[in-house]
Amino acid sequence: MPADAERLTFARQRQDRLLRLLRSQGSIVVREVAEQLGVSQLTIRRDINALAGRGLLTRVHGGATLPDEPGPGRGSRFTIGMVVPHMGYYWPEVIAGAQEAAAAVRARLVLRGSSYDIHDDRRQIGSLAGTAGLDGLIVAPDVESPEWPVLLRWLDSLPVPVVLAERRPQAPAHTHGLESVASDHAAGAAMAVRHLHEHGHRRIGLLTHKSGPAPRHLLRGWRAELRELGLDPDAQLSGYTDGFTEAGREVLLDALLDDCRRTGTTALILHSDPSAVALVQHCADVGLAVPGRLAVVAYDDEVAALCQPPVTAVRPPKRHVGRSAGELIVARLAEGQRRPPHHLSISPVLNVRASSVPSAG
Repeated sequence: MPADAERLTFARQRQDRLLRLLRSQGSIVVREVAEQLGVSQLTIRRDINALAGRGLLTRVHGGATLPDEPGPGRGSRFTIGMVVPHMGYYWPEVIAGAQEAAAAVRARLVLRGSSYDIHDDRRQIGSLAGTAGLDGLIVAPDVESPEWPVLLRWLDSLPVPVVLAERRPQAPAHTHGLESVASDHAAGAAMAVRHLHEHGHRRIGLLTHKSGPAPRHLLRGWRAELRELGLDPDAQLSGYTDGFTEAGREVLLDALLDDCRRTGTTALILHSDPSAVALVQHCADVGLAVPGRLAVVAYDDEVAALCQPPVTAVRPPKRHVGRSAGELIVARLAEGQRRPPHHLSISPVLNVRASSVPSAG
């Protein structure tokens, strides 16, 4: 068979498998399907584009879903709006999970991108809330702003049910119908601490981004687990990862390694993956063995497995958060006001790899 014909045959077989997966799951994620089929993510994106051009699927950020089914009684049952702060890192899987929940009940998901800015959040949410036929909202607004309590009250006053995704109301009792679902980042940090402790580490540092909703929960879980293990959190190394992925990062990473030597730190938890990967690469460049001299655990698990050595990582349940948010909206629409507000917390998982566990050989 000529090479071009053979490639076309393989593409058709791959695309048939994609459609079978879509029909069984309701949606697919590019990264997961690429791993499952043993091809590149670019190849899967090309297949998705080809199938979308034939009207056989609908492209979404990071994946694809089944198209809406036309005809009497076969259209969208509900319309759910979703506003997320980022269309790239972290959020595509949350979006895919929400789309799965929507597809399961023939609901339509309408997506808008915002930014980590509460004023932009309100504009985008307000625009969707004013859309004719909108039945519910999934939102992930900026929680760092001093205006966060005001925004919460506004969200609670909207005429459609609202679910916060990866966000928690500071005092759920102060809202009437607002619901939420979020990863238990504190539990994720605790998992990482316990894993490192079980492998003999007693100086376990934590470095996070300076801003965002996750760092304070990571810090809380890290401190609580250290105390549970009889270790003093104040004696451990802590700090920030800002700048670890930018030009000139070598100075910051050298300073961090100096701090590790000074404090006797033998293990670090870093939020997020890019910062952990940058540290592991720098350790290789300066001849410091990972995990022999320094064990490393990342938080997010987006690209940690691709490093050399592969980096142990805590993976927040992003897809489950999105799916649960969609299910909460649908349940509220089905049951009405008699359904009490739900506030869900979902545990991450720890994926152990070579950066934290010495080789048996």
